[in-house]
Amino acid sequence: MEEQPQHGKPQPGKNRFTFPSALTVLAALTVLVWALAFVIPSGAYRRTPAGDPVQGTYHHEAAPGDAVHRIGQLFLAPVNGLYGIRDAKTGQIAPDATGALYGSAGVFLFVLAIGTFITVVFATGALDRGIERLAHRLRDRGALLIAGIMTVFSLLGTVEGFAEETLGFYGLLVPLMLALGYDRMVATGAIILGAGVGVLASTVNPFATGVASSAAGVALGEGIALRAAMWLVLTAVAIGYVVRYATRVRADPARSLTGFRPGDRELAGKAAEPPELTRLQKTVLVLVTLVFAFMIFSVVPWSNALSGRSDAAPYRWEPDWSFAELAAFFLACSVLVGVVARLGEQRLSATVVRGAADFLAPALVIVLARGITAVMTNAKIIDTVLHSVESAVRGTPAAFFGVMVFVVNLPLAFLIPSTSGHATLAMPVLAPLAQFAGVSRALTVTAWQSASGWMNLWVPTTAVVVGGVSLAKVGYDRYLRFVWPLLLLLAVLVCGFVALGAALG
Repeated sequence: MEEQPQHGKPQPGKNRFTFPSALTVLAALTVLVWALAFVIPSGAYRRTPAGDPVQGTYHHEAAPGDAVHRIGQLFLAPVNGLYGIRDAKTGQIAPDATGALYGSAGVFLFVLAIGTFITVVFATGALDRGIERLAHRLRDRGALLIAGIMTVFSLLGTVEGFAEETLGFYGLLVPLMLALGYDRMVATGAIILGAGVGVLASTVNPFATGVASSAAGVALGEGIALRAAMWLVLTAVAIGYVVRYATRVRADPARSLTGFRPGDRELAGKAAEPPELTRLQKTVLVLVTLVFAFMIFSVVPWSNALSGRSDAAPYRWEPDWSFAELAAFFLACSVLVGVVARLGEQRLSATVVRGAADFLAPALVIVLARGITAVMTNAKIIDTVLHSVESAVRGTPAAFFGVMVFVVNLPLAFLIPSTSGHATLAMPVLAPLAQFAGVSRALTVTAWQSASGWMNLWVPTTAVVVGGVSLAKVGYDRYLRFVWPLLLLLAVLVCGFVALGAALG
């Protein structure tokens, strides 16, 4: 799930550098982009009725307003990022303009709604208990246990961005893996790589694919076949990698990258059995499965997929939902799960409020990132940026373009580990480039999310990684040594998939 700021008490006498949060990075980028707009030439492309830029039509065009007007644009950037309206005649964005919504209000509310749903589900205790029972049931089959845990985490990652929730499972899985004769790195790899590969190959993850698709102007379900194939292959590769290491360590403990702490070896053969799932918890798990299954059904463009035509009209039974409907759906399902789980009115109300509050930070990240693109749009420099790379894209093979999108997003993912903020910032610039390269915008979304997901498997700017290795007590340097061969393999596979998708698309 979306990265959120981590808070902790500073340690006296230590001046340790802390990397700024995504909110701070985006606020600084807003000011930087606003200042650069004074020196970057303004210009525009002629556009099709659908709003796509026409290659080769870029021309210089003065941006409206004086310096005072520009200061007002900086001041209004977050507001425009939330509910700015793009004027139908001038193309300028303002809260009181007349035209189409440019701001990210729909995505903002959707993030709060799905955050509420996830929080209510965890409040029931059903998901935690279900994973505990799975782990215990497979305790005598170590390789199958690792594969099962990683598959569940990867599935949750690909459909709902399951990431920082994994921090709560180290207390369960580290002792369990030690009891089975493995080391702490096995638990760490199973958790971080299981969920992380799922997020990397997101199919309908609302925090990655959803936000990026919205910013790119495509349906959430477009490109889902390629992403599903990526998810299957990359998940299998990650499982095989962790199982191979685990088997080696179990056969020869001296080959452990982490070694064993005092008491670790004494845990071998000991694994307490968790309580059975209650009928209520089983019902909640079924409900959660149905909710996410319906979400996938509601966003897939079935008429396009089944007819093979991109201009096919939706079938009568096709929901064709977007963020507004999905936000309402998850709010209603939050209440339904709370009622079924018998949380009670007071506890359910408090949990709904807490869930929305917990997800306010990633929702605000989306608003700030959208505000940056509003500043660029009003200063008429987005098309200038597009023009600056048009020559690099023109004439290149479509497969090369997909790989280029993956590569250029790697440093951005380091600076902005928030998937939603990264998507909202990058996609308005990257998506139109797809027109010049002759590939679909959906492929650009897939290449972008792969870069973001790949970086978040190892960068120290994400709490999922640094928090995970800290809880497992394995050391960040040891984790890097463990994971780098897999990172190289995953990068090659991702480039292969996006190249294949571009060639077939």
